[in-house]
Amino acid sequence: MFLYRFLKAYTLKLTHAVVLITSSMSVAAIELRLSDAELTVVGQKVFQNECAGKTSCLVHWNKGEAFPSLGIGHFIWYPTDVSGRFVESFPDLIAFMQHRSVALPQVLQGLEPFDAPWPDRDEFLQVSDSAEVDSLRQFLVQTSGLQAEFMFGRAQRSIERVIAAVIPQDRELIRRRLEALTSTPGGVYALIDYVNFKGEGLSNQERYNNQGWGLLQVLQAMGEGGTDPATALLAFRDAAGQMLTRRANNADKAIEKEIWLPGWLKRLETYRN
Repeated sequence: MFLYRFLKAYTLKLTHAVVLITSSMSVAAIELRLSDAELTVVGQKVFQNECAGKTSCLVHWNKGEAFPSLGIGHFIWYPTDVSGRFVESFPDLIAFMQHRSVALPQVLQGLEPFDAPWPDRDEFLQVSDSAEVDSLRQFLVQTSGLQAEFMFGRAQRSIERVIAAVIPQDRELIRRRLEALTSTPGGVYALIDYVNFKGEGLSNQERYNNQGWGLLQVLQAMGEGGTDPATALLAFRDAAGQMLTRRANNADKAIEKEIWLPGWLKRLETYRN
């Protein structure tokens, strides 16, 4: 069932290029493009951001989180009966792989519903070094290229969704900022990484004090230079830092400001041409 739902929403061209046009703007075409080599580099950079390039981190459960994170993009996978604030992405990744006829490891087969098989972090830690979990890590190593394609496709869809979500009088400005940002490979990398990292900013659940921190909020916060291809990436990086700092200040858990925020801001420093 989740495969059928995913396929209705997902289209990825093998050339890694797509033109997205919002239904409400007949001239709002934005082309997002990377070569195969550039997409490989983006995947490697995301893996470095999330896991410092360590295979052991490909199946991981962070302290303070209610879910494990898997793959080079640390895709979220909720256990049974856990309904979290953040948008789940690992089941959609696996659906994408099934569509590409990828054989799944035993640990992922026969799960119904397709939920994380570990109910909490403590139980995961008890088996994190097992042969079964290691086979899952090796599967994620071998499919890193497909994971990069999946992230690219998610970023493509996000452009259309974000523009459609903006109030009509602001759509042209947001579109121009997206055009400027995606005019260089560095900007495309930043877009892919941030959507994978902190989401689109469209879910009402992904809010603290009714304030989001996703792609939409970053685009809205971009200041002067946001529509100039020469300075858009810097403006995006600065706005992302503002939104992540605001999130950490709004969070109930001190770990977000004391531990996570410095790492988030360090990650943003990779957003360079």
